[in-house]
Amino acid sequence: MHQYLFFIGDFPIRAYGLILSLSIILATGTAYFLAKQDGRWHQHVPDIGIYCGLAGIVGARLWDVFFFDWEYYQHHLLEIPFVWQGGMAIQGGVLLGAIAGIIYTKIHKIDTWAFADIVAAPAIIIGQAIGRMANLMNGDAFGHPTGGNFGIIYPSTTLAHQVYGDKPLWPAEIWEGQIDIIIFVLLLIFRTTNHAKGQVFILYAILYSTARFFLEFLRGDYGTLMFGLKSAQLTSLAVILIGVILFIWQGYHAERIGLADKKSK
Repeated sequence: MHQYLFFIGDFPIRAYGLILSLSIILATGTAYFLAKQDGRWHQHVPDIGIYCGLAGIVGARLWDVFFFDWEYYQHHLLEIPFVWQGGMAIQGGVLLGAIAGIIYTKIHKIDTWAFADIVAAPAIIIGQAIGRMANLMNGDAFGHPTGGNFGIIYPSTTLAHQVYGDKPLWPAEIWEGQIDIIIFVLLLIFRTTNHAKGQVFILYAILYSTARFFLEFLRGDYGTLMFGLKSAQLTSLAVILIGVILFIWQGYHAERIGLADKKSK
C-alpha cells in the first residue's frame, strides 16, 4: 500500500489519482467495446467518457465534501478542490455523471435509456471496482475496527491510521470492489435476456445500492446522519425504492407497447 508511487522533483505522483484516472479510461474502453459490439453509438463513447468522467469527479468530490466531511471542509474551504488528497463519493459521481450523459444524449439525439443499457451500466460498475483500488492505496473509505486480531492495519501516513491507529479494520473498500465485479458480470448476463429498455441501468442502480447499504455498516470513516443510518445508506434506500418502481414500470410499459403492436398487426 503506497500513497506516493514516486516523485518528479518535489511533485508527488499519487496512487490515488493515477488509479482513479485509470478507472475512467478503462470504463470508457469497456463502454466503447460494448457499443461497438452492439453496433450503435460507439463513435460517441470517447467524448461522452470525457464529459461524464469530468462531471463524475466534480460530483464525487462535492458529494463527499457536503455529505461526508463538511465538518472539516467548512473550516478548510480552499482544500475543497484538492481531489488528489482523496475524498470522493461514488454516489455523487454517478449522479452528476448521469446528468452529463443525459444532456449529451439529448443534444445528439441518442436514445438515453438504450445507451445506458448498452454502455453506461456495465462500464460504470467496472470503473467503480477499479476506483476502490485507489481508496485502498490511499487509506480512505476504510472500515471500523474488527474487534479482533484480523483486518487491515494501515500505514501511519493514512487517514485510517490517524483515526484508528494500529487497530485492524474491516476491508470495506476491498469487499465493495469485489462485489462491484460480481454486479458487472450479473449485468452482462442480464443484457442477454429479453429485458425492457432501461432495465439494465436500473438494475445496476438497485444492485449497487443494495450492496452499498449493507457495506456501510462496516465503514468507519464517517458517522450516522439520522435513524442510526449513514448518508450513503439513506441515499441507497431512496435509490432502491425508486429503482424498483422504475424497473417494474419499464417492464409494464414495454409489455403494453408490445401488445399494442400485436393488435395493430
